[in-house]
Amino acid sequence: MPDQILPGSAYPLGATFDGEGVNFAVFSANADRIELCIFDPQGKRELRRYSLPECTDEVWHGYLPDVGPGLLYGYRAHGRYEPEAGHRFNPNKLLLDPYARKLHGEIKWTDALHGYQIRSKKEDLSFDKRDSAAAMPKAVVVDDHFDWSRDVKPNTPWSETVIYEAHVKGLTKLMELVPPRERGTYAGLGHPAVIKHLKRIGVTAIELLPIHSFTQDRFLQEKGLRNYWGYNTLGFFAPEQAYFATDTQDELRRAVYKLHKAGIEVILDVVYNHTCEGSEKGPTLSWRGLDNASYYRLVQDQPRYTINDTGTGNTLNLSKARVIQMVTDSLRYWATSFGVDGFRFDLGLTLGREATGFDPGAAFFDVLRQDPVLGRLKLLTEPWDVGPGGYQLGNFPPGFSEWNDKYRDTVRKFWRGDPGQRGELAARLSGSGDLFDRRARRPWASLNMLAAHDGYTLADTVMYEQRHNEANKEDNRDGHSENYSRNWGAEGPTDDEGIKAARGRVMRSMMTTLLASLGTPMIVAGDEFGRTQQGNNNAYCQDNEISWLDWKAAASEEGEEMIAFTARLAELRRRYPVLRAPSFLYGDDAPGHGINDIEWWDERGEQLSPEDWDNPEGRALMMRRAAATEDGGVEAVSLLLNASPDPIAFTLPAPHAARVVLIDSAKPEQGEVEIDDSYEVGPQSAVLITWRDTVEA
Repeated sequence: MPDQILPGSAYPLGATFDGEGVNFAVFSANADRIELCIFDPQGKRELRRYSLPECTDEVWHGYLPDVGPGLLYGYRAHGRYEPEAGHRFNPNKLLLDPYARKLHGEIKWTDALHGYQIRSKKEDLSFDKRDSAAAMPKAVVVDDHFDWSRDVKPNTPWSETVIYEAHVKGLTKLMELVPPRERGTYAGLGHPAVIKHLKRIGVTAIELLPIHSFTQDRFLQEKGLRNYWGYNTLGFFAPEQAYFATDTQDELRRAVYKLHKAGIEVILDVVYNHTCEGSEKGPTLSWRGLDNASYYRLVQDQPRYTINDTGTGNTLNLSKARVIQMVTDSLRYWATSFGVDGFRFDLGLTLGREATGFDPGAAFFDVLRQDPVLGRLKLLTEPWDVGPGGYQLGNFPPGFSEWNDKYRDTVRKFWRGDPGQRGELAARLSGSGDLFDRRARRPWASLNMLAAHDGYTLADTVMYEQRHNEANKEDNRDGHSENYSRNWGAEGPTDDEGIKAARGRVMRSMMTTLLASLGTPMIVAGDEFGRTQQGNNNAYCQDNEISWLDWKAAASEEGEEMIAFTARLAELRRRYPVLRAPSFLYGDDAPGHGINDIEWWDERGEQLSPEDWDNPEGRALMMRRAAATEDGGVEAVSLLLNASPDPIAFTLPAPHAARVVLIDSAKPEQGEVEIDDSYEVGPQSAVLITWRDTVEA
């Protein structure tokens, strides 16, 4: 190792190899001194300590010549240990670089990871002198150059986007077409069998649950469980090592490249609202030890305590410029170094919190939207958290697509037969303009979903009325209590053919509703073949068959039928632009010939009166959308919905042109059929009908 560390540069942050040595730069506004600790290749022995020689604009920095990629390192921060003033410096604790791009080793849970003595009567006001290095992962210097020159980003328009939410491990862990070593890994993600399946069901973007390095929580390990979802970030720049089949991070880059080549975008679910360090009584792993008062939101007048707007114990302080910089540097790194096409912000509302509450004009949103790299990507957000005023659906600035839980809940209520849903459903089917039609936003701002990783799968929505989370070992008290589900006569699996037929029909009807609605549809991995989690609606800790996709079930007769049905729906959405209109529709006569761009009818073929809309027993609805064709005619597609227990004969409104049934959820095997001016829609069924020919002027 070099005898002396040189001043180096305050930019860029992190550890940067320049071909001759490595520059180290780390932010801390309140530290008195920061030491760089170099470790042996196994990460077990500390070889050398250097005090970073310079501090410029609150960035501590130094340069080590004649070292390079593969070097293992960490930091120790000296300063005040005054929790009541918000400062928790403890040089006995090895700290991970917030900009670490690769990690070596895992956290080994021990009380020494805490900056205070856990069993002291003074609690977190006490001071722990034990060295935590042996229990800490180490940061690794990397050279992450990759040739992206032949990569062509799909750049799919929002209005044509169909998202598939998946977990890297769960997607291929049980997929026998993938080589055993690659199952559950980034390599598996880019396997031809995966890509073929995604293309078949019309997916244009895969949204991955968190792949930032995350912790295996101590309380879960003590119960024999694991953090499966990954919403507990340890490193914002480092890919989760457990998902690698090889020893090179280019494995992930190659997977992204292969997906791009197939026309599929990659979106990452990212967690910048909190870190894995928990509340003020949590461990000291990185940010807390480097500068607790800068990185976290602390209770005003009581800075000993962290603000918990996230429900995880802490909240990152995105009112601070350097914290915004860390987040945007991370996003830009994933976009440029790994070719990522977009991001879904977990608890995105938290990122827009200022001292006065949520602000659509918060600094982070402004920085993100004006960034020449990030502003061009697909940006999705979860518009809620557990803090004050923590539900802001529809209130994000332009440029974001928002997870629309009102869509999910309304569709579930309608199809399980709840009264009084017709008007609310119409709003959701037409892009939720009541929520998003402002500031020139488009229907794609509504991220429509039937399910998500958090909650029931689509199949469990029609199989269970009570959650069954016993495997989580929390006495079945965790997870959502209200899922708007219906088991159709039996709780869980059944041999009753009538119940099974009803469940399949309702699943197909819900999928038809999703792919025929204006907005951005998101399919949860496995819903296209009826995946079950055995009634578990909070499988965050189930790294096993409860969460992994069962591809044998997908190959069953029922699974294949559902996949084929989903694929047909996706093809229809591509074929008929009116199913994915890029702009809101207002019932205008833009198509011409006395036909409006969107109209609503009941089963009698009559437009609904205010009394009809308010009728609590109205469970039939027809939405017709129409657009002008290039030859001057009109093309229309009607969505017929019958949520009642009995078949309903729909009278189709004028004009009386030749019509074709495109798809019928009660008859999945039926192809396209020409009909006259009426059609019988089965119980709990959805049907798409179009005019075969354009209407001539």
